[in-house]
Amino acid sequence: MKETEKIEIMNFDQEGYLEDGKALYETGKLMTAMADRVADEGYDAVFLMGVGGTWDELMQLEYLMNKFGDKDLEVYLIHAAEWNVMGHKRMTEKSVVLTASESGTTPEVLEACKKMKEMGIRVFAMTKPEGLIGQAVGAENCVAMASDHGSGGCEKGYYLADCFGLRLLNRRGCFPKFDLFIEQTKDIWKDMLDIRKRFEPKAEELARKYALAPYTMFIGSGALWGETILYSMCILEEMQWKRTRSITSHDFFHGTLELLEPGVPVFLFKGEDECRALDNRVEAFLRSGVTGDEDYVIIDTAEYAIPGLDDDFRVIVSPWILTVLATDRMARHYETVTKHNLKYRRYYHQFDY
Repeated sequence: MKETEKIEIMNFDQEGYLEDGKALYETGKLMTAMADRVADEGYDAVFLMGVGGTWDELMQLEYLMNKFGDKDLEVYLIHAAEWNVMGHKRMTEKSVVLTASESGTTPEVLEACKKMKEMGIRVFAMTKPEGLIGQAVGAENCVAMASDHGSGGCEKGYYLADCFGLRLLNRRGCFPKFDLFIEQTKDIWKDMLDIRKRFEPKAEELARKYALAPYTMFIGSGALWGETILYSMCILEEMQWKRTRSITSHDFFHGTLELLEPGVPVFLFKGEDECRALDNRVEAFLRSGVTGDEDYVIIDTAEYAIPGLDDDFRVIVSPWILTVLATDRMARHYETVTKHNLKYRRYYHQFDY
């Protein structure tokens, strides 16, 4: 492959990315088959479990399942560490759990999976089948995790989780266009690549302007809230040691707005769901000039078209778009400005704690 065929800043292998996308379609079929097994066997509640970044990533699926699900569907997003000490009164042996672990060894998730298996609860995982968590849940109940928020976006992990959750909805009669969604997103990775290229100059500009700021605020809502937290906490705090504040659009006006002043960068991630009205209110406030703060950035996923994708599916892929823009491209440009390698940690995975 020619050097000019790569996104230079991270030597992004475009051909490899697209090949992985083709393979992901087949992996998605496995996630769909798992959901079919659950639907055939029956379930009383769905639990989405993670810690840190995986917890953040599953927020979008919790949102989507509650958005499209019927009134009798019970979906709970739980934190593994919290569940280990508190449990959950609604969880029974008829419940089903979807979890994820990039390393395959996340201690809190591993402990929870073992306890749940002992309780007779079905656990499915996006993780390495050969890893400790994969062994705990069984190879037949897991697929390799596709996202990597340490060296790229999480869009492929979102895709796999959605294959599972949206299929459950489809089997309940709540998401009849599931097959059409899968067909229209089969080659969406070409579009994700194009979005990267389009945003590249902006990502570099934003990093040069704000990567060295002592404090930055991030605002999001709805389907984008999990990705907003992930970028703020898992990328900038963990991987860049930057001080940040993430806040929802609906909570912004109940305290956090008082922190706005000249010199405080504010990023508003605008989505394409019902909460866009809340995002618009925040945007109007930022543009009003009352704070004197001119360092605000509006990133709107609606500005990034995906040819051939039905409007009904835009809300589903909006977190995919944001993770490409923020967790991938902006993170990489922040890294070059701060000279802080995204993989370097002081404490995380450095010793037991």
